[in-house]
Order: sequence, then structure tokens, then C-alpha cells
Amino acid sequence: MVLASIAVSVAAGCGRVEAADTVELQINGHRFTVEVAADDESRARGLMHRESVEPRHGMLFVFDDDQRRSFWMRDTSVPLSIAYIRRDGTITEIYDMQPYSLEPVNSIAPVRYALEVNQGEFRELGIRAGDRVEFPQKIR
Repeated sequence: MVLASIAVSVAAGCGRVEAADTVELQINGHRFTVEVAADDESRARGLMHRESVEPRHGMLFVFDDDQRRSFWMRDTSVPLSIAYIRRDGTITEIYDMQPYSLEPVNSIAPVRYALEVNQGEFRELGIRAGDRVEFPQKIR
């Protein structure tokens, strides 16, 4: 179903990312392949009910506006790190999140995006607040 959605978007010449698309982005030269959560349903589901996330993979949450955001780990068994990202691609902050935790992880600044990857990947790659995410054109 995901592949069908991607094929329809590509065939239609869609200039904007849709939920269920997979895109590649870069941070400090490190490539990540991420699923896009761009609608309420996909953002609410996130990475729940997964047994694992491949290295350098994750989920990019795309919002239509800039606001302070809050995430939690309900029904998510994989330990994750989350980067909150401004509209211009600047990472404002990064947090580690614990499996199944209902504690909210809040951004301190208004952000347009959130990127979840395996816990510790940002740290291992030297990625930190202030770094810039290079998005594909259709994300902007």
C-alpha cells in the first residue's frame, strides 16, 4: 500500500510530500531514509507497533505551521531520539525517548518538523542542536 501511494504521488507529479512517502534527507553529510507523516492519522500512528527501525531510517513528522510540539511513546517499543526542527531546517533540540513512556517530550521552540530515529544515532553521528537538515525540495 505504501508503494502504491508513492507511485501515485510520483505519477501525478505531486510537488508536495504526502503521508506514506519515503524521502531521503541529510544532516552533516549523513543520509537518512525516512517515512513521512504529513497528516493527522500518520502523525498519530508514528512508529507505534514496530519491533525495530533500521539504522539511518526513521520518521519525519511534517506540520503545516510552526508551533511548539509534544510527542510521547505510547505503544512504541523502540527507543527513539527526536530532533525538533525549524522551518529553515535548523535543529532546535534533541531528546531521547523511552519505550512506552506517556511522558510528553515538548519542544521549547515553535517548529515545523520532528525527526525520530533510533535512540543514540544523532549522538553517534555528532548531530546536535544548531545543525541543519537538508530536505528534498518537495518537503519545503
